[in-house]
Amino acid sequence: MKVAVPQATISWEAAHAAVAAAVQKAEALGVRINVGVADASGNLVAFLRMPGAFPQSIAIAIDKAYTAGGFGFPTGKWMDVCAGNEGMKLGFSAQPRLVVFGGGLPIRVGGELVGGIGVSGASEEQDGICARAGLLAIGADDVEP
Repeated sequence: MKVAVPQATISWEAAHAAVAAAVQKAEALGVRINVGVADASGNLVAFLRMPGAFPQSIAIAIDKAYTAGGFGFPTGKWMDVCAGNEGMKLGFSAQPRLVVFGGGLPIRVGGELVGGIGVSGASEEQDGICARAGLLAIGADDVEP
C-alpha cells in the first residue's frame, strides 16, 4: 500500500508569469481585470489586480482558478457537464466558490493537471482570452476558453 504519491504542482515562477501575461493581454484588449492562479488543490499561488478593475471581481477570479484547477476543465463548460440534469445545475451552482461561467481554465503540462487560472472583470469572452494568454505564456497545454 502506498502511503503517499507524488503530485505535480504549478511553480510560483510559472504562476507569476501566467498572471502577468493575462494582464498584458487585457491591456492589449483595453480592459481591466483581476487574475489569479491556484494549484490543483485550489490554493492561491499568484494574483494580480489591474488598477481600476472591479474589486468585486477579485474573489470571482480566484474562485474561477479554484474551480478550473480543482475539476480540470474550463469553468465555461459547467452547463455542458450538467446538461439535462437540473439537480446537478442547482446543486453545483449552490456550492461556495464554484463558478459555472467562463473565464477559468485548467493548467495542464503534458496532460497533467497542475492548477487553474481565473480571470474576471471584462466580458466572459475577454476573460477567457486573457486566461488563455496566461496558459500560452508558460507553455502549458492549450485550452479553448
